[in-house]
Amino acid sequence: MPERPSIYETEHEDFRQTVRAFLEREVVPFHDQWEKDGIVDREVWRKAGAAGLLSFEVPEEYDGPGIKDFRYNAIVAEECARAGASGPGFAVHTDIIVPYLIAIGNEEQKQRWLPGTVSGDIITAIAMTEPGAGSDLQGIRTTAVDKGDHYVLNGSKTFISNGILSDLVIVVAKTNPEAGAHGISLLVVERGMEGFTRGTNLDKLGLKAQDTAELSFDNVIVPKANLLGEEGQGFIYLMQNLPQERVSIACIAIAAIEAALDMTLDYVKSREAFGKPIGKFQNTRFTLAEMATEAYIARVFVNHCIEQLNKGEVDTALASMAKWWTTELQKKIVDQGVQMHGGYGYMMEYPIAKAYADTRIQTIYGGTTEIQKEIIGRFLGL
Repeated sequence: MPERPSIYETEHEDFRQTVRAFLEREVVPFHDQWEKDGIVDREVWRKAGAAGLLSFEVPEEYDGPGIKDFRYNAIVAEECARAGASGPGFAVHTDIIVPYLIAIGNEEQKQRWLPGTVSGDIITAIAMTEPGAGSDLQGIRTTAVDKGDHYVLNGSKTFISNGILSDLVIVVAKTNPEAGAHGISLLVVERGMEGFTRGTNLDKLGLKAQDTAELSFDNVIVPKANLLGEEGQGFIYLMQNLPQERVSIACIAIAAIEAALDMTLDYVKSREAFGKPIGKFQNTRFTLAEMATEAYIARVFVNHCIEQLNKGEVDTALASMAKWWTTELQKKIVDQGVQMHGGYGYMMEYPIAKAYADTRIQTIYGGTTEIQKEIIGRFLGL
């Protein structure tokens, strides 16, 4: 099989070995139990911080490595997919939430929060989705009323990744309900604020070890010091950060695609039927040939997106293309892998079955496939 296209240099591959060793030591032996518990051990976050696996972009003055190179982020996603380690929400924290704090946080906020995001002492979440508003961010009902030196926050959010463990939640709320997109602001709610409660850990189809929760805000007093960026600019900040989130999801998708392809290849070479390995049958060879070709194309595409992201040139349309196409391909490839495994593909003791359950959410969160196509269509002038 052709060697997979790579954009990684020696230092990146050295880092890959660090990530792989960490996962094999600190995650893989415990992941089955975390799946049963519905949550990872909080201590794994601190261990990941100590190993240098979190918040790469945080500048050195806030105890971070100050590395703005998304290839490191992608390696963490790839190695987690390879290990089947879908529990730790490192990518949500590093790729999606911490960049908000770096880009629009003021000096006091950065000093207060960023060091903890590097060490793993502060776990982050972002609360956009509501029971009645998913991809339509302008339809949110959570409100924050200005009371002079603080806001009073009321509302509820759902499907929040890192929702149980999070110490710091960026909440998308309406500070001016009459102003549409221009009335949305970002408030940082911290663990322990009165009126901030978490519902039960949601029982999901897949990603069983990843804590996902409903969050409620009942007259939560949020100090003005916890307003992130400028009031009324929240929707703009979200639009600016969503492209990186979508490239991050595409990185997870291509890693999962390659992992599914590898485990299926191994299986069809060893599993025999009618006196020979099932990989020797023409239908199997043709299907695997298609899977390998599509995986190669996806890898080239994602590599290009990472390079463009590093140059600051990933636009919204390209990120949306990457997000929908790679995640839909992930569904297809993993499903084909299950089929190739036969009855064993339906057994949770086989990694391909877990991959099947974990895959389904990929085309939904971060903006559904349909929303991505709508965005691209607008960029086409339609």
